[in-house]
Amino acid sequence: MKSLKRKFTFSFVNKYRFKLIVYISIFWTLLDLVISLTRSEPNYYSLRSAIGLRAILVFLMSALINILLVFRLKKLFRGLKLWLSFLLRSAILLGAAYIVNFIIHAAHIIIIQKLTIGQAFQLYGQDAFHPQWLMQKIVYWMSLFVLTQLIIEVNEKYSPGVFMDIMLGRYLEPKVEKRIVMFLDLKDSTPIAEKLGHQQYFKFIREFIYQISNALIEYGGRIYQYVGDEIVVSWMFEPKNTRKCMDALIAARKNLQTKSESFRRKFDGTIPEFRVGIHLGDVTVGEIGVIKKDIAMSGDTMNTTARIRSACSELNQKFIVSKEFMENIDLKTWQSESLGVVELKGKEKGIELFSLKI
Repeated sequence: MKSLKRKFTFSFVNKYRFKLIVYISIFWTLLDLVISLTRSEPNYYSLRSAIGLRAILVFLMSALINILLVFRLKKLFRGLKLWLSFLLRSAILLGAAYIVNFIIHAAHIIIIQKLTIGQAFQLYGQDAFHPQWLMQKIVYWMSLFVLTQLIIEVNEKYSPGVFMDIMLGRYLEPKVEKRIVMFLDLKDSTPIAEKLGHQQYFKFIREFIYQISNALIEYGGRIYQYVGDEIVVSWMFEPKNTRKCMDALIAARKNLQTKSESFRRKFDGTIPEFRVGIHLGDVTVGEIGVIKKDIAMSGDTMNTTARIRSACSELNQKFIVSKEFMENIDLKTWQSESLGVVELKGKEKGIELFSLKI
């Protein structure tokens, strides 16, 4: 089966990142306008044209800085401690902000005040190297960059969209939703842990989950939780999402295959494989927690999916799905094989399961 071909600009992850960039840039622009209009020079932005020009330039420059932050710097410093990553990213952004600030001021001086480029450098230099102005800008920019990074980190602590659901109180009252649920875990985790030792095994799991999660999120999956080497992810039930679920599974395999040599070098020749159980049905979704809030999912569908995943070991299969899921996805006959009605632990009645051949 071939996964869907997606261009860079239309992938789910990049749509999410671009939305994040737009939201942050709008916030920065509004904040800048409020500060500009309330500062001590009342005539500096008295003209509507000047206000409009500054807003446009600040938004465009903010977008460029946030593209650097979201697409480049986060990936570049992924392996560092969070505080050190914050510090290095903020320092780079500080340099970028200094350049951007000059561009904004120079444009205003040249376009609105009708002065020359040389005069723009001269006027900007009078402020840019004044200790008080410089200190104010550094404090403002560093505070803004650190706050922005904290917001991004908190948002990414949850799966895309979940943090906003909590903010808006969408699940204060529990809701029953029909979802596609996938339980995925590492195959042969115990022998691998014994071979690698505690610290190396943890690094192995972290890299394994990183590669798998990228594929799941890329195809719209909402990661519910990580439990050791296990990932629980779901999609709202729609016909197109059954295909996304399958494409995510294929993409996860490809990610591991692409990184197989890297895993081999770092982890004593060990290359990860995984097992998957997929089911479809109603789940109850609601907000739980006091100090640490989260969105929880419960119900028979969750329990059944976990049992299907466990059945992979018992039936010596890698990917098993329920009949309910099979009835809602168009697969070729050779792409699946019925395993018959299987008795699952804790279930009164057996259910028909299918093995995927992908």
